[in-house]
This record gives sequence, structure tokens and C-alpha cells, in this order.
Amino acid sequence: LGLMVLLQFNWYSVLLGTASMGLVVTYPLMKRFTYYPQFVLGLAFNWGALMGWAAVKGSCDWSIVLPLYCAGICWTMIYDTIYAHQDKYDDVILGVKSTAIKFGEQTPVCLSCFATAMLSCLTYCGLQTGQTWPYYTSLLGVTGHLMYQIKTLDINNREDCARKFVSNRWVGLCLFLGITFGTLLKEKEKEPVSVQEIVEEAARVVKYEEIR
Repeated sequence: LGLMVLLQFNWYSVLLGTASMGLVVTYPLMKRFTYYPQFVLGLAFNWGALMGWAAVKGSCDWSIVLPLYCAGICWTMIYDTIYAHQDKYDDVILGVKSTAIKFGEQTPVCLSCFATAMLSCLTYCGLQTGQTWPYYTSLLGVTGHLMYQIKTLDINNREDCARKFVSNRWVGLCLFLGITFGTLLKEKEKEPVSVQEIVEEAARVVKYEEIR
């Protein structure tokens, strides 16, 4: 089914999508070899940032999609590290690795760094694409949510980790609304000039030249 969907896109997107298969296949094995399987998950899971742009534009503007990709990876590092704290004791027994085990008690500090990088990348993307105030308002909402989430996180409480992990859906919703309404406002501000307006402006210029 996924292949059928992929083949509906342009060939640039098809090749780009195929290039992600290595990450998709290797991610499940990463817990055995590295303390950063969440990073590999981020690389695989956020490939859609590249795919979405390529599907619409026919190619990638790397000055925009790479920061967007990085923002997605940082977000994945945040919520999946929180998720991993639920299973860290079992992971230690089983001999598998995760960022939850690696970061330990320094998790809030590490997550704060990822949140800062994520928001910086999203702000840069907004500037590069000419986004409007709804987008930046959504970033303020995301900032507040992540600050609260990280500050109140109890990494030794499975129930709290589960709640914080699930609450990241509000981050996604807030960004979605900000991008949607920010883009709609941007398009409204750049409404195309009608033919009649062009003719009237040309007539005014001609009349002005005749008076001179």
C-alpha cells in the first residue's frame, strides 16, 4: 500500500522516498548498538519533511527543508526520550540502549537543548518562507508547552512520562494550525493584481506622460 502511494508522486519524490528505506530497516536494530536509537528514529520518522516539499515542488529547497528536518529530529529526541524513560529499567535488564539511559538525571537539560534547537530551526524556516503572525504565535505556544513539559517531567514516574509523551500531540496540532493559518494569511496578503487594475494603472501612466 505504501509503495502504491509513493508511486503517485513525481519521480524525484519516489527516489527520495526510496532513499529512506535504509533508515527504516536499520532503526529496529539500533537499540543493540547505540545509546541514540531515538536519533535514528528521528532521521527515519521525519523524512516526511523532505518528501512533502518534494511532492509539492518537484524538488527540495535544502535551505528550508534541512532546518525543518532538523527541527523534526530534535522534537523526536524530546518525546521519544520521554517515552523511553518508561522502559529504562526493563531495557537495562534486556541489555538494550536508549537516550533515557544515556542522559539519566541530565535528561531535562538535554531536552532543553533539543527544544532550543527545534524552535530555532522552526523560526528560521518561518523567516525563509515569509510566514506570518499566526505561525509565530503557534511557536510561542509550542515554546510554553515544551517549557512546562520539561520542567514538570518526572523521569522516574512511568505515568507522568506517559502523560508527557502523549501531550506532544498538542505540539503537533499547534504547529499544524500555525502553518495552515499563517500560510492562508500570507496568500491573502499577496492576492494577485487583476487585469483591470493593470489596465487602469497603465492608463494613468499614459495620461501622466501626455500631460508632461
